[in-house]
Amino acid sequence: MKRSLWEPFEQRTREANLSRFIKTVNDKYGLSIRSYAQLWDWSVEHIPDFWAMVWDFAEIKASRPYTQVVEDLSKFPGTRWFPGARLNFAENLLRYRDDQPALVFRGETQKAAQLTFAELYDAVARVAKSLRELGVQPGDRVVGYMPNLMETAIAMLAATSVGATWSSCATDIGPQAALDRLGQVEPTVLFTADGYFYKGKRFDTIPNAAQLAQGIPSLKQVIVVSYAAENPDIRSIPNAVHWSDFMAKETQPVLEFDQLPFDHPVYIMFSSGTTGKPKCMVQSAGGVLIGQLREQLLQTDLKREDRMLYITSCSWMMWNWMLSALAVGATVVLYDGNPAYPDPAAMWKIAQDEKVSIFGTSATYIHNLMKQGVRPGRDYDLSALKEISQTGSPLSAEGFEYVYREIKQDLHFNSISGGTDINGCFAAGNAISPVYAGELQGRALGMKVQAYDENANPIYDQQGELVCEAPAPSMPIYFWNDPDGSKYRNAYFNYYSTKNVWRHGDYIVIHGDTGGVTFYGRSDAVLKPSGVRIGTSEIYNIVQKVDGVADSLAIGQERHGDQRVILFVKLMDGVSLTEELKNKIKTALRESASPRHVPALIVQVPDVPYTFNMKKVESAVTNIVNGRTVSNRDALVNPESLDYYEKILPELR
Repeated sequence: MKRSLWEPFEQRTREANLSRFIKTVNDKYGLSIRSYAQLWDWSVEHIPDFWAMVWDFAEIKASRPYTQVVEDLSKFPGTRWFPGARLNFAENLLRYRDDQPALVFRGETQKAAQLTFAELYDAVARVAKSLRELGVQPGDRVVGYMPNLMETAIAMLAATSVGATWSSCATDIGPQAALDRLGQVEPTVLFTADGYFYKGKRFDTIPNAAQLAQGIPSLKQVIVVSYAAENPDIRSIPNAVHWSDFMAKETQPVLEFDQLPFDHPVYIMFSSGTTGKPKCMVQSAGGVLIGQLREQLLQTDLKREDRMLYITSCSWMMWNWMLSALAVGATVVLYDGNPAYPDPAAMWKIAQDEKVSIFGTSATYIHNLMKQGVRPGRDYDLSALKEISQTGSPLSAEGFEYVYREIKQDLHFNSISGGTDINGCFAAGNAISPVYAGELQGRALGMKVQAYDENANPIYDQQGELVCEAPAPSMPIYFWNDPDGSKYRNAYFNYYSTKNVWRHGDYIVIHGDTGGVTFYGRSDAVLKPSGVRIGTSEIYNIVQKVDGVADSLAIGQERHGDQRVILFVKLMDGVSLTEELKNKIKTALRESASPRHVPALIVQVPDVPYTFNMKKVESAVTNIVNGRTVSNRDALVNPESLDYYEKILPELR
């Protein structure tokens, strides 16, 4: 019998948004749903009814009602959601206009600022007025090459208020990587900044912005925010103007919201780009809105009084996800910089000072806290904290236990997983169910998720491919520059010849006893020594507990018709890879997993490659080790890390 780490107390359950939603569903349909599992069953068996209930529960603002919820669920991909409806994405995020803080900014340099909902509305109106005067129209692309500033959020809201489509990436991405993303969508306007701060250092990004702007001939205007310096020289950037000069001088101009179809493009999101130029995934205003409000209200239990801080940047879909909290009227705390500067506990001081109630982070961050012995619950006042949300990559069971032991016992640990592709979740938490170590609490509402074996059969309590058997509103409406839809279908729908399902590329177990979901890493990184499938996170979760190991990367090397597992380890300062340490690692894997998990080779490396979303990049190292080229180093936050793997390739052969 599994022991839960957390059980919601009666008052928490009673006051949860989800409990109110269940009562609404029961009252309308004469049902007696009592648990999350029963609600999930209903949500995927009655998909149109479920999403109609979410529309009403989230009080989505629309100038014209929809004629039906979904045209044809069997048309997958390609069905239309909520045809007939007319709405505006930004109008839904700006429904509050009072004196409650909407955005709070905290920078690594201790810069701080805030805007109330009324002030945010006014700032968006002024930028939107200038965009209209520039000739920006619905369907035009407006992009950001920005730090995580309040101006970034204002620019997105202003662009989407006029019906433009928004894309962004952070200024810590090099200019070529930014061009590979933003250049593809041929934007008319670029918002950027003069620089950013990281680990106490100031980085000037004017030259990068100039290179990016010179590479995009479609640009009419570049707007530069002064962040790292006052009144920077922007003459090297074509068609550039300072933010303060671009904003309309009129205070409180009328903010018009273009009323557009539900499936009007709102975001173009980018794949990681580790296997070539990033794919451009076009997502609809209504789809993103209703999908994210389902997650904010029902899976996150977000309320007006909450203050949410997510460690993210505008390169990652969690930035888009976080900003939808504005539609609930919650306060969003924006942080820009290194979350471990000037010390590993820096974010917990901000959480204390800003009275953060929902703190969002990655598995990598939590594992680093564990490694460094940080004890936030002892050292900071976290009385306001009611929930930690974690995503990005699988978190070990020990990571779950650390949260409850060293951060706070009475909080909802909400581990979630989905993708940039859907700007949301396939599996998520809820505030009325127990939390078990190593398990996301359940499949996300309305998402008909299964684990498939290699013959496309649904399986429980065994590792399989994550698939979604039915459409959902936030799935991409199309890929950019994919007129026949072949790139889109090849990305998700052509893997199984006998089933028409979305195959996401994650390796999971759905637990029959709890309904929880455990993630084992990307299925394209699954190891197959002697044909036995092993999720890489099974190895990482064990190795990260071995003293002296700071990080690790496991890949499969093709060899004599089979595959051998190579484990690369990054060690703590002052630690070297002795035979004794190798044996410790092998023993831990053999005893905690199986002999199949023991690598054929353990190699010390100076660094492990990561994407800008802080996901390990097994694919790049797998390509190097198997003699294939790595096509897009700019997609990595630390591309120089690959040099060492190439250097030692002769030894690995």
